[in-house]
Parts: sequence; C-alpha cells; structure tokens
Amino acid sequence: MRYRQVHLDFHNSEKIPDIGMQFSKEDFKEALKRGHVDSITLFSKCHHGWAYHPSVANEIHPNLNFDLLGAQIEAAHEIGVRTQVYLSAGLDEKMARRHPEWLIRNRDESTTWARDFASPGYHRMCFNSPYLDYLLDQIKEVCEKYDADGIFLDIVGVVPCYCQNCIRTLIGEGKDPYEEVNIYDLAERVYASYVKRVRECVDSVKPGLPVFHNSGHLRRGRRDLAFANSHLELESLPTGGWGYDHFPLSAAYARTLGMDVIGMTGKFHRSWGEFGGFKHPNALRYEAALAIANGAGCCVGDQLHPDGRMDPATYALIGEAYEELEKKEPWLKGAQVLADVAVFSQESAENYYKGKNFETGQTGSVGTADAGCTRILLEGKYLFDVIDADAKLERYEVVILPDNIRLDEALRERFQMYLDQGGKLLLSGTSGLMAGKPDRFGLKLGICYVGESEFSPAYIVPHFSPKPFLPTSFLINGRIQKIENLSGREIAHIENPYFNRTVEHFSSHAHAPGDKKSAGPGIVLGEGWAYIPWDVFWDYGENGSLICKTLVCHVLDELLGEEKTVETSLPAQGIVTLTRQKEKLVLHLLYASPVKRGKNVEVIEDILPLYDIHVKIRTAEPAKKVILEPQKEEIPFVQEKDRICFTVPRLRNHQMAVIEL
Repeated sequence: MRYRQVHLDFHNSEKIPDIGMQFSKEDFKEALKRGHVDSITLFSKCHHGWAYHPSVANEIHPNLNFDLLGAQIEAAHEIGVRTQVYLSAGLDEKMARRHPEWLIRNRDESTTWARDFASPGYHRMCFNSPYLDYLLDQIKEVCEKYDADGIFLDIVGVVPCYCQNCIRTLIGEGKDPYEEVNIYDLAERVYASYVKRVRECVDSVKPGLPVFHNSGHLRRGRRDLAFANSHLELESLPTGGWGYDHFPLSAAYARTLGMDVIGMTGKFHRSWGEFGGFKHPNALRYEAALAIANGAGCCVGDQLHPDGRMDPATYALIGEAYEELEKKEPWLKGAQVLADVAVFSQESAENYYKGKNFETGQTGSVGTADAGCTRILLEGKYLFDVIDADAKLERYEVVILPDNIRLDEALRERFQMYLDQGGKLLLSGTSGLMAGKPDRFGLKLGICYVGESEFSPAYIVPHFSPKPFLPTSFLINGRIQKIENLSGREIAHIENPYFNRTVEHFSSHAHAPGDKKSAGPGIVLGEGWAYIPWDVFWDYGENGSLICKTLVCHVLDELLGEEKTVETSLPAQGIVTLTRQKEKLVLHLLYASPVKRGKNVEVIEDILPLYDIHVKIRTAEPAKKVILEPQKEEIPFVQEKDRICFTVPRLRNHQMAVIEL
C-alpha cells in the first residue's frame, strides 16, 4: 500500500479548448516531488465521456492532440510514483446523449443525477444495457496499452433502474417490473454481473491488477460489495458533506475486513469540481494524520486544470501534510489497530436483514445512531472497531448494540454464545428484542420487556454523580422503552413528564417538566451486560446532549473494568488509537477542533498545542523504551504491574509514542 496518494480529477467539456497544452513532464514530476506523492490516479476517461489518450474503444477529447495519459504515466514512473488509471463508469455524458436508452431511469422515466436533459449535469448509465460492453472495451484497451498499476472505476453501485432494458429483463423472467422487490433484486444481479465481467476483463490482460469500484460510501454489512475490490478507498471529504465524523466510523469498519484501506479527502475548501478552493494546510495535516491513526493510507483529491499544468500552490499544500506522513511510515507498515470495544452498527444490521421476510423495526435514523455511537467512543477515548454479522466477537471485551439491533435466531445464538463465553454486551433502546417478536428479549438478561413508553421526551435520573454534574433529572429524547428489572443493578430510573405536549396539554416553551416520580428502571447493569432503555446513541448523534455521553461512558467503564487498554488526559476533541507492530505498540494522539464556517461547513484552521498528556497503557509485556516518533525523543515511563505510564510533553496535531516491548 502507498500512503501518500493523489486523486487527480480531470473532467472537461468538449467546449473547453487546448486540453493539456501546458503539460510538461518535468513540471508534472516537480509537482509530485514537491507534494511528496507516491501514487497518483490519472484519467483515461472522464464524466463527459472523452478519453485523454488515442483510443479505438472510445474517442479522444476533441481538443486534445497527444497522449496525455501515456505521458503522465511515463513521468510518474520515472520518479517511482505508482499510477492508477481512472475511468468514469457510471457517467458518460457523450453516450448519454447519443444513447438515452442506455440511461438509468426512475419509476416515472426521469433520469438520475440530472433529472432530465433540460438541466445542466450528468446522467447515469445502466449496466444492464449495451453500455457495459462499451465500457469493458475501454477498460481492456487501457490494460493493453498502458503500464497501469491499478484501475479505478467511479460512480458505481447497486441502483434500482426502470429503463426499458431492465423492464424487459423482468418481464422475460415472468416478474412484475414495477414490484419494488423485483427491481431491487435485479439491481443486485446487474451490479454483481458488472463486477464479475470487469474482473474477467482485467484478468484477461493483466491477471491480478488491482481494481477499485467507487460508490462514495462503504456499506457496512455488505462484505460482498467490499470484496469486489482489491483494496478500499473511503471517499470522505469533511467539508464536502461527509463531515469529520464520517471517516473514523467508515475506517473502523473497513479495517476489520482484512484489506488495504485508503482514506480519501480533498485539497478543496468544499468538494470535487472546485477550482480555486483550498483548505488550510493544518486541515490537511490533521486529515492525513487521522487516516494513518486509523490504519489507512491517505489520498488527497485534486483537480487538474484543463491546460494540463499542475498547480504549485496545491502541491505545496499537499506537501506540508505528506512530508510529515513520509517520516512516519516506518511505524505504519504492518501495524494492526487494536480495539477493546466493537459496535454492531445499525447500518450493518439493516443490510443483514435485507431480504428477510419479517419486520425488523429498523428506523430511518440508522446513520444518526451509528454516528452518535462513534462520537461517544472517540470522545471517551475508547479503542473500538465497527463490525457486521460476520465479525469474530471474541476479539472484543464489549460489544455495543446501539438503539435498534433486533435479533433473529442466528444473531441471538451468536450473541448468547458470546455472553456465555465471558463477553459483555451494552444494549440500548429496542436492541436485543427478537425480530418479528418485539415483546421479549432474546438474550438471557436480568430484565423483562414491558413495552414502549407513551412519553417522549422524558427524563433520566442517575443514582450516582454523572461528572461534571450532580444527580438530577436530565432530559432525554427519542423512543423510550419500559422494562422490569429482575436481577440487575439499577443505576438510574426514568421520570415521566406530566404530559406530552399537545394542543390541549402544553406548559412553558417546550416540554412539560418531570413529575418527580419513578417510572421504572433507567439504566440496569447485570453480569456481563448493561441496558439503557432509550435511543441514547441517536439522541447524542441528533442533539449532542452531554448527559448521553456521560452515562454511556460510565456504563462502558463499569463493563470494561480493568480491561480498558488506554487511559489518557487528552481533551474530548482529541483522538486516540493504538496499533501493534511486531514487538512495538504505537500510540497515536491527535488533536484539532473543527469549527463551523459559512452555512454548516466544518473547517480546521488553528491547531493549538497541548502539553503534558498523561497516558496509561495496559499490557502484560514489559517495556524497554517509550520513544516519541519520528523525533526519536525518548521519554521516561513507569511500569506498574500491567500498566505503562508516561507523559507526552507536547502534542501539536499528531504525535506517535512508540512503546518498545
């Protein structure tokens, strides 16, 4: 895996003149050197449908008069930079206008991306049409003509389509093409056929050449889609709509699949297609560090000017981040990210249940709950992975089932076996209830399900001091479940409001106050399990209420006990990960604070230094040295039984502390 990559976008209308006329091999190489780049994705074909090289399978851009792709590959290889070749698979505006019958159609016959041809924008192609053969010829041509180190295919995925090709296919199978289940089943089959044929096409020329199919999001719980790739590139531009929470969540799942992972951000202030937009160098430094701390390489998105000349300002910007990253690579290669906690995400559960014949009760808040759970674990400094139904549970001390993870018999058996073998579960909301049978918990817990509360919002009253607060009634939002405590230890109770807010019943500006009576168990702890009876992770993801995080962290600490691997004084916005590299532990500490600018754009500008970060790491192995890398600065430590204790004197953005065992 190469850690310092660039994705060089190059989408050009046929109305743009003089394509590539300012390209220079020496200028190109100088930019890559300045940027400390070791791999770059270059264009064979763009969204407009044009090739950037002489082509029989396609047509060269009408305003390009030489082999730009060939010249770029040759220049990159001369300085040891790998080249992945990009083809826009799902978009081809040239062919969309020549063959509108090849386009994906919505049920009402409108097109996707651009809704019609009266709107500016691209139109998405259907792989269940002659377009796929057209695309495969282009892929084969690239593999035959160029020394590509990989193929990148963009704008693909499982997409329901009502074009006449898909309608005819279903009618020919004797199926109703307007039954949603049929159209989705066909979409899955069409995508599977596309992936298979691409692999066969590439292997017919260059067996084993890496191929990546970009869908813009790695769907948790769909290993079949992930394993269609040679590696994973997680598109996650924080300012482009993904936000700074998306990448840690996505990477925490991707790294469990045993594949090389690349985190793809951008140099843009906002997102793709933005000429003249730049983020602060500190933001890119942080995003590169965030990638490697999560076990991934880094790829920075750039967009080449139509004239073919690399922008010096861009590669100076990228170089600030990649020069630092290059020095850190010796402690990245072969390192495995360690985790105490696993999150069986709602998206994984949703994908697990697709095609099952019973109602799971999944809600539309899947992304919010997963993000809220991840944010609590990051802020609470827990080492965690995000998992699906095929993960090995025994690797983790605690598994979290956030808010709405219902169990079929297979999942019930897996989680019960995990409990019986000493594992620990944290459940919230309707998690743990049987799918299709919401009247009972499927696991052997010391609680009994009663039903959903008629009140929302309501209040939680802890029986302990939830620092930084004293015990009182705290507002909670979302669905709240009523349970009977049979054998657990109740550490909080629910308090109902006087009434829900209606036209006839309302008081004050928002919701009614609590009635100061116990309405049943709030949080219950048992032997190897804990239950929180409301959608606490959705609540944190939606509202960011501090009490949600405080209570979850208290419960997790109770469950982990002495098994928590890392403790640190790093503030809430800091991030901690720990990796194992042969006989070394590598601790990653990060700190930066995104702020909101404009209308809901998260940016990083200032990175403030932190001092005297106290760290405790649990390990039974004796330590020889603790060294701050890449500075090669040895610092003192104390080993007390199974804890290594030390203080990192200064942290600015990212610091690795390497414990030699």
